[in-house]
Amino acid sequence: MPSARLSQPPSLVAIDLGAESCRVSLLQWNGDVPQIDLIHRCSNGPVTRGNSLYWDLESLLKSVRMGLQLCAERTSAPIASIGVDGWAVDYVRLNDNGDSIGEPFCYRDERTLASKAALEEACPTAFLYRQTGVLPLRINTLYQLVADQQAGVPSHYRWVNLPEYVLSHLGGRLVSELTNAAHTGLLDVARNTWNRDVFECAGLDLHAAPELVPTGTDIGCVDSQLRELHPFAETRLIAPACHDTASAVAGIPAQEDNWAYISSGTWSLPGALLHQPVASDESRRAGFTNLRSAGGQYCFHKNVNGMWLLKQVQMQLCPQANAWSMPDLIAAAEKVPSPRGLLDVDHPALLLPGNLASLINQQLSEQGISAIPENAAFLPAFASLIFHSLAHRYGEVLRDVAQLTGRHLERIYVVGGGSLNPFLNRLTAEATALPLSCGVVESSTIGNFAVQLAALEGASHARDRLRHWASMLTSSAQC
Repeated sequence: MPSARLSQPPSLVAIDLGAESCRVSLLQWNGDVPQIDLIHRCSNGPVTRGNSLYWDLESLLKSVRMGLQLCAERTSAPIASIGVDGWAVDYVRLNDNGDSIGEPFCYRDERTLASKAALEEACPTAFLYRQTGVLPLRINTLYQLVADQQAGVPSHYRWVNLPEYVLSHLGGRLVSELTNAAHTGLLDVARNTWNRDVFECAGLDLHAAPELVPTGTDIGCVDSQLRELHPFAETRLIAPACHDTASAVAGIPAQEDNWAYISSGTWSLPGALLHQPVASDESRRAGFTNLRSAGGQYCFHKNVNGMWLLKQVQMQLCPQANAWSMPDLIAAAEKVPSPRGLLDVDHPALLLPGNLASLINQQLSEQGISAIPENAAFLPAFASLIFHSLAHRYGEVLRDVAQLTGRHLERIYVVGGGSLNPFLNRLTAEATALPLSCGVVESSTIGNFAVQLAALEGASHARDRLRHWASMLTSSAQC
């Protein structure tokens, strides 16, 4: 049954910004039964301008507005709130007038190779990890802001991460929500404050950073343009767990404590929820990061390459059109004999766009294994190799989680696109020796809605309320 704190569960909108697609979903109720409808989806991806990778911000904002317009056409009921989650680290830079200075860079852009190298002497990795609990990856906002300064962007120009920027574009004030702030590499590991020492070490202007707010904060009402649409006349803007992985984890209705998660999509993020961060030298050397979660815990996980590998191979082998549907490709991959060797899926060469099939064959060659023919007919062989290699890596990472945290893991929950991959899930269960449960594909949508509902009843920090709403929404999810 719905929480007594809400006499009637309200209609809500969740906007999920993805690195490959963006979605606008509408939550409505048939009595006590929730109904989630995907109202609008648009493709997304970085665009090349010269030698750099950017996000098409104007197109993204137009698509969001289109989705909200379609929501207004779908229902006449008042929409209580809108929440936005998305990928972390990327941001919009604002001039003195509050206008965007240009398209935001994509985290895969290579400009941070130089900025990270330049900063390492002044701000060593061990120092940054102790201060923030976040693994200093070159994609982090920290290194992107340093790259801005190297390019001559005025240091006092304000910045705001993409999900929060979309909220401000819709009428909210400029903020940085904690789960997203943690991923910048600038948040204090133990306190809900920006880490002044890191800002000073990197030469960044602390005053350019947004106001920090807790998960579930109401940041204002929608703008006049949206208020003209009847369902949005009194709609509030809520910062959910703005980091999409934190939203995905919030969408897991697990009742037990000793469970692990794998958020499986473009990236794979295997890890566990902790009550306290683990920012030891051992966890740093093992490559783990401590990010905030909805409900006040920490997402302790490791970035592992994901289905982006397969997509890049498909782009190389099938440049004109995708000759395989994903279910057919998975079924065909399962019939391929097990590979003789495995990939280092996190090798730096496999993290950048390019001819991934050729780079994979280079790894095989170094192991003395014959190359896989680089044509569309052999895509299942590449898929099988990628799936076996990912599952093996998940097993390694989750064993490290147990050792570093002292937790006895008892189950894995897989959310995201990987939850629809029965072959990869079987390999993962075998590699980890743990029972595996599949969550909802669009778990970030579930978590986004769960945080909004908890926030509207004044309980956005209560883990039991988040689990309550996640369980209810998951049981009826149609997204």
